[in-house]
Amino acid sequence: MPGMVALAAFWFLYFCGLGIFAPYYALYLRENAGLSGTQVGIVLAVLPLVGIVAQPVWGQVADRTGARVRVLVQLTAATALGCAALAWVRGFPGLALVTAGMGAFSTAVVPMSLSVTFAALRARGPHAFGLIRVWGTIGYLACVAGYPWLLQRWVPADANGGEPGLDSMFYATAAFIAAAALLGPWLPRGGAVARRAAPRQWRALLRQPAVLRLLAFTLGGFLFLQGPMGVFPIFVRARGGDLGTIGRMWVVMLLLEIPLVLLSGSAMHRLGARGLLGIGVLAGGVRWTLCALSPALPVIYVLQLLHGVVVTGLLLGGPLYLEQVVPDELRSTGQGLLAMVGGGIGSIGSNLASGWLLEHGGPSAPFLAGGLGALVLGCAVGWILPAPHRVP
Repeated sequence: MPGMVALAAFWFLYFCGLGIFAPYYALYLRENAGLSGTQVGIVLAVLPLVGIVAQPVWGQVADRTGARVRVLVQLTAATALGCAALAWVRGFPGLALVTAGMGAFSTAVVPMSLSVTFAALRARGPHAFGLIRVWGTIGYLACVAGYPWLLQRWVPADANGGEPGLDSMFYATAAFIAAAALLGPWLPRGGAVARRAAPRQWRALLRQPAVLRLLAFTLGGFLFLQGPMGVFPIFVRARGGDLGTIGRMWVVMLLLEIPLVLLSGSAMHRLGARGLLGIGVLAGGVRWTLCALSPALPVIYVLQLLHGVVVTGLLLGGPLYLEQVVPDELRSTGQGLLAMVGGGIGSIGSNLASGWLLEHGGPSAPFLAGGLGALVLGCAVGWILPAPHRVP
């Protein structure tokens, strides 16, 4: 199997698993596991908490050894095992502990996938990344829409609208992620993918102003936007939606994301990575602020089209900006550091704050607070971030 096809298949299969797990885990914790709003926030915060250590450590292991693909495959296989184990756990302490164990591996998979993809595509032009990465979005869309449809036909909802078979999400997620790990022998391994860093070279990243400013901006972006995403299923329930509504919302989210991710190379060429970041955070601010102020599900449906702008701007703009300012041999460490600060520290604060606001301010409170904060941050992007320039 050609390396580029295997790389696209890896993104597709791994994100198929995420499309089952990520949208519905908070709902499972709240309704099936019976956790309080604060406990849901704590469990969701465990993943980024573990990622603070796991992401830069695994990135440094990959950069020092040059074995980026081998590390990626091992992380993916361990993630599949951890997800399957969640199906057997009951109660808040056990769920928090097993989620943490899975997070020691799962939080590093996407940053490691990005470093392998960037290295493999370095000589293929600005459009190549979007052509590969878009398969992740397609896989996510297929499963976020297909899983609730299948579940509601196999296990009908109970009288209160709950989903008694929702624990099947863990086995389905594990199966897709395990299939992604099996693609390891065909993933590209040579050239820049295998380049090694020197001992202690990673310290140079912390002396680069562009890297430090990117970390600060990303921290704010995730702080304002990530927590509301985690409790979004609970918000939809409060507006009168069911599991099918949540699935359809995700379909709407991904409709615009697919063409935007596909064209992310062209967008970066026209707007620059800094422009992508600013637009992404501003779109997230508009999305959550208007969601909080709207009581109508049809309006909330339409607003989810902005999700694609957020993903292309913040989740892809950040890694694309970083790729322009770090040396080739430190790309895994750099991506791990970026994920640590945004997906780790930023998400911890955001998930904890959203859980607290959910319990004490109601379902709309996390969305209003996050949306207003993101609007302010997005307007300041030109002041915070310098134009990117690669450091040799």
